[in-house]
Amino acid sequence: MTGNGLVLHLQKVAGISGSEAHLLSLLPRLKERGWDVRFLMLHEHEPGAWEFARELTGRGIPLDAISLAADVDPIAFLRLGAYLARKRPKILHTHLVHADVYGQLTGALTGIPVRVSTKHGFNEFRENPGFALGDRAIATFAHTHIAISRGLARYLEEVEGFDGASFEIVHYGIEPDGAPRPYEGDVPRLLCVGRLIPIKGHIVLMRAFAEARRRIPGLELQIAGRGPLEPALRALAKELEIEDAVHFLGYVAPVQKAVADAAIVVVPSMGEGFGMVALEAMERARPVIAAEIGGLGELVQDGVTGLLVPPGEADPLVDAIVRLAGDLPRARAMGEAGRRRALEHFLQTRCTDRTELLYEGALAART
Repeated sequence: MTGNGLVLHLQKVAGISGSEAHLLSLLPRLKERGWDVRFLMLHEHEPGAWEFARELTGRGIPLDAISLAADVDPIAFLRLGAYLARKRPKILHTHLVHADVYGQLTGALTGIPVRVSTKHGFNEFRENPGFALGDRAIATFAHTHIAISRGLARYLEEVEGFDGASFEIVHYGIEPDGAPRPYEGDVPRLLCVGRLIPIKGHIVLMRAFAEARRRIPGLELQIAGRGPLEPALRALAKELEIEDAVHFLGYVAPVQKAVADAAIVVVPSMGEGFGMVALEAMERARPVIAAEIGGLGELVQDGVTGLLVPPGEADPLVDAIVRLAGDLPRARAMGEAGRRRALEHFLQTRCTDRTELLYEGALAART
């Protein structure tokens, strides 16, 4: 594929989250298939950005960086324009809002032949009419639009006014890591993984957990992740008198270890573009209780690989926790079904195949 020219991926990075983990898996696979792949990182000198840079270059992907002095940085626009003029990529693939704004506009001005944009997630700022108008305007510069789930495409249609049918759907993929070990505990242990921010639904989860523990004494909850909400969550645990049963693990890597130590993984998000944590749990043969929102309903089969509940509602979440935590053989069977589903439908190979087809189609349409 090297004859197709440089494929440049562009994203603003502050740490390793869903979209970054996706790129750490996708870009090396594209390189293995012969694509000339490079990454350009926008950043504000966050330590997490350089952690990502080390991870990506360690996997053989060349990386360059441009710092931003502000969300809208005219100097950065000029530096990006000069960079694109030097590198002359055949394909410019942008991820997330900052890269769309900087990359799609500058890519059009510098005549990049194929411009691709991937939307990765829900954000409260998308509900601002001014932002929606600007996002749709920037989107006109991209030739191919990707959403990581049909649920996200519907959300963008409802909230920002996009044509949901215009999005190509490319789910994230996962790479299996050997056979999972069964849950060995007698006490049901729940795990929630994600940044400690409001959209991830930790407050609803903790209220539901407090009630579920009254029905199943000994129930435990582990919370993996860091974020600004941590002090408030610790205070809530104390208020609900469950601080002895809730364990804050901090940042956990790899997440599979924490998953292996849990009987059930809970994803109570108020918005989730795909739900990589749910997929990671399924690959490790753990059942998932998830809010039916965004991509989670495409991953979790209700009653088969886990249970789906309305987002933001504590009572249905209580019932789901009690149903699964109170029946560990059923939870185990759902976990095994989830693993089969993950390996059949969500391998990284499928994600890479789909991306390649979109690249080849876009190049053929413009040559």
